[in-house]
Amino acid sequence: MDVKWGSLGEVAVVSFGATVAVVVLFALGVRALAGRDEARGAGLGGTAQATAAGACFAVCAAAVLYGLYLIIPQFH
Repeated sequence: MDVKWGSLGEVAVVSFGATVAVVVLFALGVRALAGRDEARGAGLGGTAQATAAGACFAVCAAAVLYGLYLIIPQFH
């Protein structure tokens, strides 16, 4: 049995990168929600922040669902 170290390293790097991307997007979504609340407190609409937060959370959800699709064989 041979281990393809290059492939293992590639999977590790891609996994780490995807994890960091999802965490950063989620944090940006939370920050956008906080900005929306601050804008409302100042008498502004906050619609752009709410839209940005929704987009960030939608991308995070899509990434998680795609990961589940790849892991669970019944979905193929």
